[in-house]
Amino acid sequence: MSQFKPKNPEFLSFVEERMQENHFMQHLGFQITKMEAGFVEGSLAIAPEHRQHIGYLHGGVTATLADLVAGFASYTLVSAQQTVVTVEMKISYLNPGIGNHAFCRGYVIKAGQKLHFAEAEIYVNQDGNEVLVAKGYATYAVIDLP
Repeated sequence: MSQFKPKNPEFLSFVEERMQENHFMQHLGFQITKMEAGFVEGSLAIAPEHRQHIGYLHGGVTATLADLVAGFASYTLVSAQQTVVTVEMKISYLNPGIGNHAFCRGYVIKAGQKLHFAEAEIYVNQDGNEVLVAKGYATYAVIDLP
């Protein structure tokens, strides 16, 4: 159960609509598999275009996945008249992304009035085991829409 109460009671459909407008997410083939207030989980079938020169999941794709899940987790906690944008992000690469499937978890650790602080974990399925590839830390600015 989430520790956060969403400002928008219709946050699920609100965030799903924004996801449909995220063309880069669609381009990657990233899919959200679970969403709660302050939490998002998703997955990516790793294709050749997601890999770097020696076949590992590309660091830029890894960072993008972290930003997607942490950012949408943050987005679940704003009102219908607000959005969030990434202010700062740090990625720690812990293991090579060797595998054909990535899955990610993003969660808000503090939701303030103007800033949300979130974390993300990126895993690959490697021979039936979950391997933590990267950990991301991000700050999102909460912006009032006109």
